[in-house]
Amino acid sequence: MSGIIDFLTTRDWSIWWVGALSTTLQTLALMIVLLLALAFLLLFDRKVWAAVQMRKGPNVVGAFGLLQSFADFFKFVLKEIVIPAGADKTVFLLAPFISFILAFVGWAVVPVGPGLVVSDINVGILYLFAVSSLGVYGIIMGGWASNSKYPFLGSLRSAAQMVSYEVSLGFIIISVLLLVGSMNLTDIVNSQDRGLGIFNWHFIPLFPLFVMFFVSALAETNRPPFDLPEAESELVAGYQVEYSSTPYLLFMIGEYLNIVLMCAMTTILFLGGWHSPIDLPILNAVPVFWFGLKTVFMFFMFAMVKAIVPRYRYDQLMRIGWKLFLPFSIAYLLLVAGALLYIPGAADLFHSWRAG
Repeated sequence: MSGIIDFLTTRDWSIWWVGALSTTLQTLALMIVLLLALAFLLLFDRKVWAAVQMRKGPNVVGAFGLLQSFADFFKFVLKEIVIPAGADKTVFLLAPFISFILAFVGWAVVPVGPGLVVSDINVGILYLFAVSSLGVYGIIMGGWASNSKYPFLGSLRSAAQMVSYEVSLGFIIISVLLLVGSMNLTDIVNSQDRGLGIFNWHFIPLFPLFVMFFVSALAETNRPPFDLPEAESELVAGYQVEYSSTPYLLFMIGEYLNIVLMCAMTTILFLGGWHSPIDLPILNAVPVFWFGLKTVFMFFMFAMVKAIVPRYRYDQLMRIGWKLFLPFSIAYLLLVAGALLYIPGAADLFHSWRAG
């Protein structure tokens, strides 16, 4: 007790309040930027899908349809919230909030530029693993609380799918961590800036892992062709079929935020983060531009896969995860670890190559 009293009496509370206020303002600014970016990325997703199908897509609300996402937002907010009679109302309403909040929490450690991160912790990767593992609970709770067999089956599918591909994602990320020597996301980005531009990014030496990470990200976020938890032809839109109005909107915002987070993680781990693809000082003047451009490019790849690749069967999805990606990611991890550990000078050679 005396230790607590000494802490309370000796702490400079003015400094604490300033730090807390600064963190709160950074968090609010990040949330606002993410929500605005998400509104236009949703429109971009629909436009890409429409272009592949040779149609215009949203083009009525605002110039070129730019306000379509905002119109959809107000439509969802103003609708009546309908709760099934047999549903567990508390859990039913809590589930979308959990998915929504956890989707934002993961962004706390994502650096979008030099020093532009809410919390630059040394174990950022472990933090993201923990948050992404918790995200499945919102989906399971929503499916179970709906008191309907279709959402419940969809939530079980999602749980099995997300757990299956998180394993291979973990081994892929560990391979990158071994080469970098740090779990800090800023350090991972900075390790890809040694004067060689695009040839210094991790996707050059780790291209197979880059491909596997991209496909695993599709499965992890329930995106086509792996959107089996939401397969309309089988499960009537899956785990959120009983949701309407704002709770449904929270589920969708959480899902798309996770998609953008995976695009940002691909940019950080394999595409050099905020560094320019060409090593010129003038091109590195606006690092946030490069980070945003690479993230949008990865989102474009997600949208193209959604538009052109047919949906897999569930047994094919699980076979790819457990029989292909998992053994290959483990084998690649052992190859990288063995080379760094047993080949004389391999680690020094790699780091000297990264030093340009």
